[in-house]
Amino acid sequence: MNPTANVVAAHIEEMTPADHADFVAMMRRTPGVVVRNADGFEATERYLARNPGMSFVARMPGHAGIVGCAMAGHDGRRGYLQHVMVEPDCRGLGLARALIDRCLAALLAAGIEKVHLDTLTDNHEAHRFWTHLGWSNRNAEIVRFSRVLVDDDNA
Repeated sequence: MNPTANVVAAHIEEMTPADHADFVAMMRRTPGVVVRNADGFEATERYLARNPGMSFVARMPGHAGIVGCAMAGHDGRRGYLQHVMVEPDCRGLGLARALIDRCLAALLAAGIEKVHLDTLTDNHEAHRFWTHLGWSNRNAEIVRFSRVLVDDDNA
């Protein structure tokens, strides 16, 4: 099977709020991904509105809903890649790379020259994937701190 032909068979389009239900369902099925309150409909809609043309979904013939997703945004200085997922039976076809390339091109077009992403510490499959694509693990130089501003540990 030619992986490039499968990526061509996939239809990649800009993510919209209408994709939210499929997006959350995929998150729930994807090991190493945690659904947070920030993944709710209103928050996702707000994120997409603040970062138009930077998040994408993939669809393939014979599959219901989306089979892949990659969200991206920026703060004016740095870009952030989030929620890159591909359905297990569609992995190895180049879909993630195609989605990521779209996100990175959109960020670069907005003048963003450096992009960050986060993974959970124990998501070793994701670590291998990102290393394979040439991303650098910066654990030796960066420590991330977070603070929840509401009384909900799942914020």
